[in-house]
Amino acid sequence: MKKHPNKHIREAIEYAIENGWDVIETGKSGHAFCRLKCILGHSEHQMSIWSTPKNPETHAKQIMQKVKQCNGEEE
Repeated sequence: MKKHPNKHIREAIEYAIENGWDVIETGKSGHAFCRLKCILGHSEHQMSIWSTPKNPETHAKQIMQKVKQCNGEEE
């Protein structure tokens, strides 16, 4: 998998992978870097990872929050 250019988002993606999420590479068109998806098949537990979000640190926090929700750590 290619590495995200932002270190905060890169760390959040690694956190998702460590917690059982799959990385789905997207095509070259569009603004999405990739898509993260829960391997348990929870349809609500997936999200697009943007290549150049307006605020990368906030986007990284959103990724981690989504993973924690799936693991039952947050509501």
